[in-house]
Amino acid sequence: MIIRNAQLYQMNEHYKAEGNSILLLYGRDGCEKEALLRVYLQDKKYFYYRARAASAPEQYRQMAAQVEETYGIRLTKGTYNEIFTRVKSGDASKLVVVIDEFEQLVKKDSEFLASIGKLKGKRLYPGPVQIILSSSDVAWVEQEMEKYLAESGVKIKQSMKLEDLTFLDVVRTFPGLSVADVVRIYGVIGGISSYVSRWNDKLDFKTNVCRNMLSPYGYLHNEAERYISLHLRELSVYETILSAIAAGNRKLNDLYHLTGFSRAKISVYLRSLMEIDVIEKVDSFETGGARNTQKGLYQIRDHYVNFWFRFIYPHLSQLYVMRPEDFFDRYIEPDIEEYMNRYFVQVCSEYLDLMNRVNQLPITVTKCGTWIGKQGTIDIVAQDAVRNSIVGACNWSKPQMSAEKVQELLNTLKKARLSPGHIYLFTATEFDEPLIEWATRDERLILVDMKQL
Repeated sequence: MIIRNAQLYQMNEHYKAEGNSILLLYGRDGCEKEALLRVYLQDKKYFYYRARAASAPEQYRQMAAQVEETYGIRLTKGTYNEIFTRVKSGDASKLVVVIDEFEQLVKKDSEFLASIGKLKGKRLYPGPVQIILSSSDVAWVEQEMEKYLAESGVKIKQSMKLEDLTFLDVVRTFPGLSVADVVRIYGVIGGISSYVSRWNDKLDFKTNVCRNMLSPYGYLHNEAERYISLHLRELSVYETILSAIAAGNRKLNDLYHLTGFSRAKISVYLRSLMEIDVIEKVDSFETGGARNTQKGLYQIRDHYVNFWFRFIYPHLSQLYVMRPEDFFDRYIEPDIEEYMNRYFVQVCSEYLDLMNRVNQLPITVTKCGTWIGKQGTIDIVAQDAVRNSIVGACNWSKPQMSAEKVQELLNTLKKARLSPGHIYLFTATEFDEPLIEWATRDERLILVDMKQL
């Protein structure tokens, strides 16, 4: 379990504030909000209810039964108003009322939110109360919730989204591992708290992949399909599209020719996948060299979904007849280091972001991205408010970051029409001697070994 101390602090500050209040707590499935709530509630008087995917009458019956059992009372009126008049802290301390997965209630019963509004307004429970509405349906919270709140007149002034862990968070979780080891972990499972919690840092990378993903009993074995089906129907269409993108078909036209689905249908399904943060549309960083950029590219954003559809999904039959260790050696080991290049770029971008926050960069960055050319890519482009630039190039899988690679970068910069004042060169291996010597003569070049990250 990953303890989110910063979020615990914010929740406690919200609790200490005078008066009744509502806190919205949400994050994608796997963010371990339940574990956070468990720690948060340890020293408080609380009532916790987790909503079910049930009809409105059944939902009420379940909550009422829990209130009756918890407080040893009998409810007779059949309303949420009555429920919230009977919950109590037992003393003068503030009561915390947590409704987890509250969207299951809101979608089917308008009375619930009306009662929440009365509870906040001290019209039901006389003592101080903190109301926490919690959800793992991020798309619903960010796109639909406001409509329901407006209809009920309920206002939520403070919300807290449990974002994925950053690379630095994952590094801190595994203090005994090298940076390279954590890059590989991050590249495969990303920053999903529940995934990170299952990773055993006493075992090597291969063993963790075999046990968690390749074994039919592994925690992540069917997680990619499970997560997608949790939010979307017609899994066969989504898997077809994801398989095609993972294989390198990143444009709408490529997906059209490969899948046989209409362009309009593919666009609708891509939009649905973007709403749950499984894929993203990649826009090249805007420069004067726009005519040399690629446009309309898609990629799988979710780290584990990408890993699954890149390495495992195409060989699913073999997965069930081979030993996990043999499957890893044949289908994952040969290409995993090349695959990690993309995630090393993410790590280096995060490093520059941290440097920017503590004013350790030559410019104050306001915008950062990747320039994707028809011929050549610039891994990192960052600019300040007046378009002064720095760029970054990242090497993970090559034996060396070479002077030749930097010369290629300079040629690509011309196509992008960029003239950066500084060029950050990141490597997970080493720099060749010509590049080291070049950097002593050219103040633009800043060499960053991965051990410095």
